[in-house]
Amino acid sequence: MTGQESSWAGGGIVSPLYPWRYSPAVTALAHWSQDFYPQLGEQLLAETGVDPEVHVTGLYWLDLDDEAEALAWARREGRPLSVVGIDEAYRSVPVLGPGFSHAVYMAEVANVRNPRLTRALREALLRMPNVTLREHCAVQGFLREGERVVGVRTADGELRADRVVVAAGAWSGELLAGLGIELPVEPVKGQMILFKCAEDFLPSMVLAKGRYAIPRRDGHILVGSTLEHVGFDKTPTEEALVSLRASAIELLPALAEAEVVKQWAGLRPGSPEGIPYIGPVPGFDGLWLNCGHYRNGLVLAPASCRLLADLLLGREPIIDPAPYAPAGRGSL
Repeated sequence: MTGQESSWAGGGIVSPLYPWRYSPAVTALAHWSQDFYPQLGEQLLAETGVDPEVHVTGLYWLDLDDEAEALAWARREGRPLSVVGIDEAYRSVPVLGPGFSHAVYMAEVANVRNPRLTRALREALLRMPNVTLREHCAVQGFLREGERVVGVRTADGELRADRVVVAAGAWSGELLAGLGIELPVEPVKGQMILFKCAEDFLPSMVLAKGRYAIPRRDGHILVGSTLEHVGFDKTPTEEALVSLRASAIELLPALAEAEVVKQWAGLRPGSPEGIPYIGPVPGFDGLWLNCGHYRNGLVLAPASCRLLADLLLGREPIIDPAPYAPAGRGSL
């Protein structure tokens, strides 16, 4: 089913968790996408009737060890990140737990309800006359004619195409191994828990010690996430539940009285430095990649798709495509 893996499972923050810790390649994609998301949400709602709920709440980072680096990055990139007094942070987020001593805040950060976003995107695709969506149709390998990739073998037979794009998330490396391509994209498990509170319980997203709380418009609060290298295992664990609940209560003590509505796990497509592979694969004419977004798939997605489309169609690319080109990265 479309959009049921990491796109569904993530928190939906329209920003890298610590954007100043990433390379300029990730930053370039993130900035383009962040500016694009509000109009994307409006367009999808108008076309499909499904609201992705692009929810601008701002984000507080608490007790950062690298606050100076964060502020230097913000000045360099022109992003509205600033120091706020801790008293001001507690006034803005009264439910915040005690003991935090300093905070930085970015006002324009949004979150999106990613299961609704993927549902809206699916509906939009189904309405396009030139798109055929094949679900529950596993790809078993590639079709080749000489050095050219001309399609895929599936459980339902062969599908041929002028160009084949691999955008298989955490499974991309495994799929490409069938061609002898060693792509360093591997599954990295992340677990989340969900609480239900009053709609006005948490006015902003908050992040401390690598864990975050994200408010939805209807009062649901997401808390995440773990970082586990356990292969393709997506089983939620009691250990993660205990850890995430403890982090939730440290951030927002009132959650001690709230019921955990749901716990789940997803598999991120881990890649070196979190820089995705976007572009043609050398030595395999007709084969293209758009994968390996690691922890930032949702925030990087609009720019990644636009960049890939620009390259496929021979248009002027929105940003320099060189950092994402598969050629020269790893064994490619």
